[in-house]
Amino acid sequence: MPNIVLFSGSSHQDLSQRVADRLGLDLGKVVTKKFSNQETSVEIGESVRGEDVYIVQSGCGEINDNLMELLIMINACKIASSSRVTAVIPCFPYARQDKKDKSRAPISAKLVANMLSVAGADHIITMDLHASQIQGFFDIPVDNLYAEPAVLQWIKENIPDWKNCVIVSPDAGGAKRVTSIADRLNVEFALIHKERKKANEVDRMVLVGDVTDRVAILVDDMADTCGTICHAADKLVSAGATKVYAILTHGIFSGPAISRINNAAFEAVVVTNTIPQEEKMKHCPKIQVIDISMILAEAIRRTHNGESVSYLFSHVPL
Repeated sequence: MPNIVLFSGSSHQDLSQRVADRLGLDLGKVVTKKFSNQETSVEIGESVRGEDVYIVQSGCGEINDNLMELLIMINACKIASSSRVTAVIPCFPYARQDKKDKSRAPISAKLVANMLSVAGADHIITMDLHASQIQGFFDIPVDNLYAEPAVLQWIKENIPDWKNCVIVSPDAGGAKRVTSIADRLNVEFALIHKERKKANEVDRMVLVGDVTDRVAILVDDMADTCGTICHAADKLVSAGATKVYAILTHGIFSGPAISRINNAAFEAVVVTNTIPQEEKMKHCPKIQVIDISMILAEAIRRTHNGESVSYLFSHVPL
């Protein structure tokens, strides 16, 4: 592939390498380090003049450092005369701060969008945005890819009696995602209504739908402290579900998440590798990973060649 350069930020080297291998490219030379006063320094080690540049950086780990590094890398490539800079952000940072849900709350997702645009990004490729309206925070094109095809494939290959399962959303916000998967599998779905008093803490839950003597599959776009999905799993077991799986696109797993999952009633907690999971898998045998590097790689290839990306919304590239 001529005129394409793929750089990796320091947030998720493994995913970047997989994408590069899939495209048959070498990762571009870039040195990211910190000065002793913690300022981020980025040195692009090869010419990008007139090139189509892709920078892979996920919103995980040290989120603010990684975001700043991404902005600096975009800017470095932009002022080094690259023809186009695309930020590939598998897990978009600050995606949950996307509306004024109370007085004087910031809309940080819009701020991040502005920062990326001002840094010089011409195009964004991301995955399973927390709310798809975030695409509208940008004036540049955004490709919001879906993990759904890979999730459907995983369900069919790894859950023996998937034809008799119920897809469950742990909150009302994920209803659309869940109904879409349930339709594609031709199974029923259920919702859990939760009442929150404050962020990251759940009060009580009400199950809407029937899970008696069936396999329940919880589906959500992200799990952070896992309070919601662990509560939901207990609720499903007490409502008569035979097994409970959880499938999440972004496994953030911060704070007490790992111990909660270990103590909860899950058969397996399946996440994609938009966020590195190696360390967490060591501490939690229930976590399994779906590789989505081929979806990102195919999106990059199609974007570079000027082809349509919409095939990826319903198919896993071979």
